[in-house]
Amino acid sequence: MRFFGFIICVLLGGFYYFTSPSMWAEGITLAPDSQNGEYIYFAAGCGGCHTAPDAEEDPKNILSGGQKFLSPFGTFTAPNVSMHAEFGIGSWSQADFVRAVRQGVSPDGRHYYPAFPYTSYQGMSDQDVVDLWLYWQSLPLSEQKSQAHDLPIYAQWRRPLGIWKMMFQPEYDPRMKDNGVARGEYLVNTLGHCGECHTARNVLGARSGNSTLQGAEHPNGKGRIPAIAGDNFDWSTADIAEYLKSGFTPDYDVAGGLMAEVIENTSKLSDDDRMAIARFLKAVEN
Repeated sequence: MRFFGFIICVLLGGFYYFTSPSMWAEGITLAPDSQNGEYIYFAAGCGGCHTAPDAEEDPKNILSGGQKFLSPFGTFTAPNVSMHAEFGIGSWSQADFVRAVRQGVSPDGRHYYPAFPYTSYQGMSDQDVVDLWLYWQSLPLSEQKSQAHDLPIYAQWRRPLGIWKMMFQPEYDPRMKDNGVARGEYLVNTLGHCGECHTARNVLGARSGNSTLQGAEHPNGKGRIPAIAGDNFDWSTADIAEYLKSGFTPDYDVAGGLMAEVIENTSKLSDDDRMAIARFLKAVEN
């Protein structure tokens, strides 16, 4: 009995150790640039998820959260991430922000659900993440309290996400993005996190490496999100760049649904960046 008790203790200790959120965050001392931070804010689509559904009626609801995202694991609700000290992230430090964005860990040491695309954002360059934080602090406050996620019991315990991260979020050096990595790849895979929607997922909710950007079932179970790369995507680079600017397809249709919000963001990018995205997508192979 003592032996089995020892084994259980070892297993529990191992589980606790390997699922513990990392509270380490690299200190970044670069001088931030608010103008670039605003650009990164739109390139990363931050407002697309965290703006309240009625934000047009009340500008103060910007970043107050409330949008709901259906998934096979329940319904996730975007939280208030405005700079309100009590209801948002106004009490965070820069290190807290960097840790959340790159590692998916909250200031109080909890794993964030990967509905927050930190598996993509982990590749943000040092300059871009500190610039984004500076710009973030200039946005309106909201007193809206964050709403709880509506998840089944098995998904409400966050601790096992530490195992999920070990399996599907390998160690990554964000400084790699500062040196010679194609601009289009950075915009698509990191800032734009396009694969979060346009790549199929396995039974554990992780993106499938064998079908990157090849389309996926819609998380709400209705319809399919289209492929945006490979043999199943026959748009030209000019078609893609124009769509990202105006929302018009080569067939003179117009972007709708969640993609309309994406176009709101990509329309604010430079022509060079939209073309870089287009060239990268055309270079992706099945």
